[in-house]
Amino acid sequence: MESHPRIKHVFIPVGACWLNLQEAWWRIFRKVSLAGHSFADPDEITQATRLATAQLNARARPWIWGRPAPSIRQLRRRYIYYL
Repeated sequence: MESHPRIKHVFIPVGACWLNLQEAWWRIFRKVSLAGHSFADPDEITQATRLATAQLNARARPWIWGRPAPSIRQLRRRYIYYL
């Protein structure tokens, strides 16, 4: 790749999987607190941030990685044997 004055290659460390969680949290936070609002001064931004944080903390759930485990299927007996 040719070098470009404004583009740098940054390699993410192998143990930095928490960055994905952080990006998802920031996306949700921006949507709840900042999107569609116009602020007149920094105090309004602080108030919106505190309100959004309180709302997100009120409905917080543990983060579950990946797909949930499949439900255990009960096997049906096709034949009944009588002795």
